[in-house]
Amino acid sequence: MARMRSYTLDRRLSVAPMMDWTDRHFRYLVRLLAPRTLLYTEMVTAAALVHGDPERLLAYDAQEHPLALQLGGSDPEALAHASRLGRDFGYDEINLNCGCPSDRVQSGRFGACLMAEPELVAECVTAMREASGLPVTVKTRIGIDDQDSYEHLRRFIETVAATGCGTFIVHARKAWLQGLSPKENREIPPLDYPRVHRLKADFPRLEIIINGGIRSMDEIRAQLAHVDGVMIGREAYANPALIGQWEAALWPEPMPAHDAVGAVRAMLPYIERHLARGERLAAVTRHLLGLFHGIPGARAWRRHLSVHAPRPGAGVEVVEAALRMVAEPLERSAV
Repeated sequence: MARMRSYTLDRRLSVAPMMDWTDRHFRYLVRLLAPRTLLYTEMVTAAALVHGDPERLLAYDAQEHPLALQLGGSDPEALAHASRLGRDFGYDEINLNCGCPSDRVQSGRFGACLMAEPELVAECVTAMREASGLPVTVKTRIGIDDQDSYEHLRRFIETVAATGCGTFIVHARKAWLQGLSPKENREIPPLDYPRVHRLKADFPRLEIIINGGIRSMDEIRAQLAHVDGVMIGREAYANPALIGQWEAALWPEPMPAHDAVGAVRAMLPYIERHLARGERLAAVTRHLLGLFHGIPGARAWRRHLSVHAPRPGAGVEVVEAALRMVAEPLERSAV
């Protein structure tokens, strides 16, 4: 099951781990559009892997590489076990979630609340590195609650980096652990990009990836003047075709990739395989709705998939019909 890794991970551009969004179907779509962009799984708890079904939780398509597994937890032994499974399943990186502020995550003593316990995070990262032999990275915030000074952030990074962890993905907002929903925590606390830039200046040997509110190529270029990479979240999901465009701008060496229409056509055999296993069409097509954002026919595309894909027995003919509604206007405009 394990695979040989013959390349260095390039984190210039990555798609954030997002619960209920970055499942294997969405990642397969993004990989068709962007061959190099680093992809992350939804967060998987270490406890679920210890007590549950690793095959169901960790399975993915080989085309998804380069691919990182994000874990949630605070028990070094359980995280070591989960990291070892991640290695055996062939993931390219293991990431520890120290940024999610949801009540459910906090009740399990992991996510953003771990920013208050840098020594525990260091112990977890050490166990994960020793168990997996893979790059172990940490995704965090710039602060939590009243522990939101630069000194708190610097101490957290310094303590965890002492384990040998060389890459930190920093969401440039603090998190309020009480009083705000996860959605509000992605929008209400103000962005503070200069604080993340200062981290890179103070820790030049660390790889610092910035995340939060970045939505355009101009913004990506501006950030890359200060940090090593940019992680895109909601914008990647709402308009996935942009990821392919941004990747092409960042990597001047061409690599085969599909445009939006080509990506849908390339997904048809993939969809058929999943339907043959008993999965419903809508489980895949819900990730395709934003693919033609701003293009003539996009509304008809979304409407057709939204109405017909959830119906029992729906097959690839639904996707083919929806694609004609957007591909034909594109072809006419190109003449």
